Amino acid sequence: MRDAKGRTIDYMRVSITDRCNLRCQYCMPENLPFIPHDSILRYEEILRLCAAMAGMGIKHIKVTGGEPLSRKGWLPFVQELKAVPGIEHVTLTTNAVLLEPYVDALAELGLDGVNISLDSLNSGTYLWITGRDEFGQVWKTLHKTVEAGLRVKVNCVPMMGVNDNEILSFARLAEDMPVDIRFIELMPTEAGGQFHGVSGTEILTRLQSEYPDLTPDETQHGFGPARYFRSARLQGSFGVIDAVTNHFCSTCNRLRLTSEGFLKLCLSHGDGMDLRGMLRGGMADAEIEAAIRHAVYNKPERHCFGSETNTGSGIKKMSQIGG
Repeated sequence: MRDAKGRTIDYMRVSITDRCNLRCQYCMPENLPFIPHDSILRYEEILRLCAAMAGMGIKHIKVTGGEPLSRKGWLPFVQELKAVPGIEHVTLTTNAVLLEPYVDALAELGLDGVNISLDSLNSGTYLWITGRDEFGQVWKTLHKTVEAGLRVKVNCVPMMGVNDNEILSFARLAEDMPVDIRFIELMPTEAGGQFHGVSGTEILTRLQSEYPDLTPDETQHGFGPARYFRSARLQGSFGVIDAVTNHFCSTCNRLRLTSEGFLKLCLSHGDGMDLRGMLRGGMADAEIEAAIRHAVYNKPERHCFGSETNTGSGIKKMSQIGG
């Protein structure tokens, strides 16, 4: 698919649940109400939409949540998703608390990658950020996932005065293991507004102070917005996702399908369409596909983070969107 700005749209993040077993302060407050179960898309509905999207040019799918492993039946769903004609690349984003028993199965089915969300390497700071004492489990699972041969990316959201002093500690993981460490600017959501993120420019400045030979890495790492860098000291690479301060909207290739079946055209806008209503209202695939093509054609030109026009209408809690 192509939109009115000539961008090729071939990547979709698919949230299968808004629920999570952690309570990261910048993402999911303790008292956040969950979407009723009947309002969540059934797996067969998600697969139907993914098959339709594949027929329109979506090739790469990221399975997200909330925490996707908190929903029963997620592994058979991923297996079926991998078999959808036209889908070339399926990856999973997880906090890794529940991942360990499934690592070997994911390696066997040929999952194309696992993104592990981890914001601190200090157990006390991890507990403070997430509200749960699970660092030891995640650390063990990270190593097991790498050893199983899965392609692993570690996602870290640096926040000033919280974990920004760990940027270089995270960087050194890529010296010890063949993993990509990705630093993500804090999104200005309602929950995230209580913290101050670290800009991509500042992150790179700190990395270059430790790795003066840091250069752009042009090899293929995925199909998202990260800019990658490499050093001779690293087994992996560093990625920087600086959507807030250095928007990449002119090359945006993505859509988001929320767990309740809303197709989001842009993270910061409320624009989109209710696909659940179309599915459960009995619309034929051809009608749904035509509506999707029309919506995608009118995808917003750019996000509005940090602007006076950003009223937050498109920003729910990140757990409800799928990141």
